[in-house]
Amino acid sequence: MRNIPLFSSDKHKFILLNESEPGEEDGIRSNQYLIAHGEHGVLLDPGGFGVMPRVLSELLRYIGPDKLLAIMLSHQDPDIVGGIATWLEISEAPVYVSSIWLRFLPHYGLTSMERFIGVPDEGMQCQLAPGFELELVPAHFLHSEGQINVYDPISRILFTGDIGAAMMPEGSEHPYVDDFVAHLPYIEGFHRRYMASNKATRLWVEAISRLDIDMIAPQHGPVYRGAAVPAFLEWFRNLECGVDLMTAAGRFRTDF
Repeated sequence: MRNIPLFSSDKHKFILLNESEPGEEDGIRSNQYLIAHGEHGVLLDPGGFGVMPRVLSELLRYIGPDKLLAIMLSHQDPDIVGGIATWLEISEAPVYVSSIWLRFLPHYGLTSMERFIGVPDEGMQCQLAPGFELELVPAHFLHSEGQINVYDPISRILFTGDIGAAMMPEGSEHPYVDDFVAHLPYIEGFHRRYMASNKATRLWVEAISRLDIDMIAPQHGPVYRGAAVPAFLEWFRNLECGVDLMTAAGRFRTDF
């Protein structure tokens, strides 16, 4: 799935730019998003090295890389950061990532960290241009120890990284989640194993409850909209996961 406008007005767009195919990186499918505002934009989780040419090709339908105001990395995983060295070469954009990963990212072959901005644990407001502001929302231990979400108040879309991620069957081309109950089998196993604890899920849901959210856009799988948004949040708030399910010798309970 490529070039799906999740929100579009005369000046502002939130676009599912690209969904990588498993064969492109021999991994799970991942989403790359563009928030375009006027002639500029922000790239969210640009992806690994293998998908970089496709993401650039789709980006050029809207803006050139020289018009990027920022690149946002939700966390440190290679399916997010693997291609960042090339993006640094073709754009002048600063890169925002949780501050705890600044010492880790040079292992991706980066020769300079000058353009990286460490997001503090409490998150931050990011004023990009007049009338264009994004909120970087903390989502730590969901699953990464240092994860940030990106909230766009114009489109009312929350980009959540791995929160809400789905392991969809091959050939699935549904861009949206409308029926949460039907979608649950594709997310439950991942969230129970990868999310750290119910304390982390509950605190995150409480923190974002102040936001006006129309859609939740994860890094993997379709976008939640309509009634699926509150349904997912209620499920996630009460989820037993991670250390909640841990027993002796590295095993995990399965009686849920």
